[in-house]
Amino acid sequence: MISFMVQLIITAIVTFGLAFIALPALLAFARLFGLYTIVQEGTCQVFVLFGRVVAVLTEPGFYFLPFRLGPAAFLIPFSGRRQTLDMRLDQVYLRSQAVNSEEGAPMGIGIWYEMFISDPVAYLFKNADPRGSLAANVSNAVVRTLSNLPLGRMLEDRHAMSQAVRAEVSPKSHEWGYRLGSIYIRKVHFRDSGMIQQIEAKVVNRLRQVTAAIRQDGANQVSIITSTAERQAAIEFARAEAQRPLIVGTALQKIAEDPEVANALFEILETQRLLEGQGRLTLVPKGNGLLTQLVAATTPPGEPHSGRPRSGDGGSGSGRS
Repeated sequence: MISFMVQLIITAIVTFGLAFIALPALLAFARLFGLYTIVQEGTCQVFVLFGRVVAVLTEPGFYFLPFRLGPAAFLIPFSGRRQTLDMRLDQVYLRSQAVNSEEGAPMGIGIWYEMFISDPVAYLFKNADPRGSLAANVSNAVVRTLSNLPLGRMLEDRHAMSQAVRAEVSPKSHEWGYRLGSIYIRKVHFRDSGMIQQIEAKVVNRLRQVTAAIRQDGANQVSIITSTAERQAAIEFARAEAQRPLIVGTALQKIAEDPEVANALFEILETQRLLEGQGRLTLVPKGNGLLTQLVAATTPPGEPHSGRPRSGDGGSGSGRS
């Protein structure tokens, strides 16, 4: 049992050593001497020997180099080189490219573009810095194609400007092994701070004018509505005032048809007016003329009657209504 466990441990150690130490070392040694290579997805490998390109591997996968390159596969690690290129799509944004509008306004153009390697050999040998050259080419194309455009078109028609820049850049970039993808002008802005402040001041003043005009128009509308409502109310009140005498006259005419009802109504109205009045009223018994003379004689001129009989008078009292 002990010998079996020892054999198991030894086997595990040997397997681990072969799998994680010996095999990676053997594969690294094989790659070092050019026996094989692995091309990853989205990459490209260019093999150069004595200044001449002997192979370009663009498809991902495993390659046994002696079958593809022949004896040159064993010389490349010592007398040549292997260059790995990234073939994936790349993006660059150039900020505030200086141009002038037709009116002379200093403008800044922010342009975004995509690029990818279309020819690995041209990318490596036709230009020392193809990425920087492409950026400079795009910047120069922006200045050449967008300068002296009308300011209104520069601020609105970005799609046409993007197409013009792309048509200017594409032929030259393809010569350097770079293919230009989508290109789009993302930002157009003013570069002069003084002009920006003047535009902001004009916009603020215009907003104030528009706000004042809106308020004035609202006040005018309210005035029109108010005057119209007042006019209609005055018309209705005048119509009501004109109808009131007709209604009262018609009612009085019906009442006057019965004399007893008319007399009672007028007596009631007269009594109501007397009750609502502020004057003083002195009541004396019927047929007592002496009391009336005494009251009139004792009352000073301009003073109303008190309505109270003097002592010794035999008449009845008076009251205020």
